[in-house]
Amino acid sequence: MNSERKRIITILIALCLGFVFLIGYLSYFQMFRAQAVRDNSYNKRLWINEDNILRGSITDRDGEVLVYSESVDGEAQRIYRYDNLYSHVIGYSLRDYGKSGLERKYNSYLVNANENTAINELINLINPTGVGNNLSLTIDHDLQTRTRELMSGKKGSAIAIDPNTGEILSMVSVPDFSVDALSENWTSVSENPDSPLLNRGIQGQYTPGSIFKILTALGVIRNGLPEAIYQCSGSTVIDGYTIRDFDESGHGPLNLEQAFAVSCNTYFVDQAVAMGHEQLREIAESLMFNDRIDFDLETSASIFPEASLGLTDLAASGIGQGRVLTTPLNMLMIVSAVANDGYMPMPHLVESIYTPSGMNIESHKTESRKVMDKGEAEALQRMMREVVASGTGTNAGINGVQVAGKTGTAENSSGNNHAWFVGFAPLEDPQVAVVVLLEEEGSSGGRAAAPIAREMISFAINRLSN
Repeated sequence: MNSERKRIITILIALCLGFVFLIGYLSYFQMFRAQAVRDNSYNKRLWINEDNILRGSITDRDGEVLVYSESVDGEAQRIYRYDNLYSHVIGYSLRDYGKSGLERKYNSYLVNANENTAINELINLINPTGVGNNLSLTIDHDLQTRTRELMSGKKGSAIAIDPNTGEILSMVSVPDFSVDALSENWTSVSENPDSPLLNRGIQGQYTPGSIFKILTALGVIRNGLPEAIYQCSGSTVIDGYTIRDFDESGHGPLNLEQAFAVSCNTYFVDQAVAMGHEQLREIAESLMFNDRIDFDLETSASIFPEASLGLTDLAASGIGQGRVLTTPLNMLMIVSAVANDGYMPMPHLVESIYTPSGMNIESHKTESRKVMDKGEAEALQRMMREVVASGTGTNAGINGVQVAGKTGTAENSSGNNHAWFVGFAPLEDPQVAVVVLLEEEGSSGGRAAAPIAREMISFAINRLSN
């Protein structure tokens, strides 16, 4: 009798523990996993609900319709008006291949299932028709079009942002792809070695080259050494390894501003070694390196080595070489912080979400974080202005507009240099900041990327002033 009672008690305890575990797992799933599973682009249940729902429209900042849905013979069809132009921003929504871009991130809003999922599903069963909510973007369609024209035939990314608010004005990644023809071309597109599905602006991780000198220069300013004179002979020896300038004849005596304008490698190499790994890493991490940027689309993190570096690796890091990698978006945020007197705006693409009747559901709230003092930002502003006025970035100059910027020519494993330019304008009242990355361009940033940046800035200023 006692043994039987023990078995019953054991079974009851096991059942109770099973129920506790089940309740705990369901609670965990509902709190932490349900959203991700529900929004997964391969969740087939979503398609059952979406078959009879017209996905909401997506417009640019001025109301230009970029994407919409219509019912054809009782079946919902998604119309991508500009096809390739927004293939990385808006993305796609395809039954066979899932979703990407804003179509994925804001799917629940676009099909009006962002709240009370179970109730909405019951409503769909009772009344299987509906219209989703709409998205209004920060993108300027004309600037997006112009940016894509400027990047024609290139491989890389170009992005423009309002440095005061973080509004993305244009975002282009090339090569891109046809959304309309993606289903029939999926194999050739997905297996293309040039990776057209990759949004290079936010997911590509690249050697930054000399644009990283903005961060090294910030360290020099904080160490109180901007006016200290450095004698550039054209090369320097770090731990037995010789690092040379592009101009091997040397620049002669230089202070920080002069070294920045001519992009003197030996100056920044020696400064990086003097400040040490810990300070350079702290500066990089304060500017979002080793941290994933919270954005409307999935991003990759920029990388600054966290473990202590040898002297040669540390020296290379000071000029954006070695093991340092960055995304174009991250460098654009850093330049925006310089333009915005030390406050880094958090970037965003979606300005507002509203119902088919026009009622606002959600609006973006501008967020920024202080990453440098105003005096530090002003010093970098002057230095970046000098780069365009008389240094390596003169090809970014615009008559009547004070442009500030930094060029970069980054060596990489392909053997063909990446060409970079980051900058903003006008200096006295920044309205737009840009980043241009030409992947494996095999040319300098001043020669190849700066002219594209100049045209983007000029076009954006004219658009914003109208």
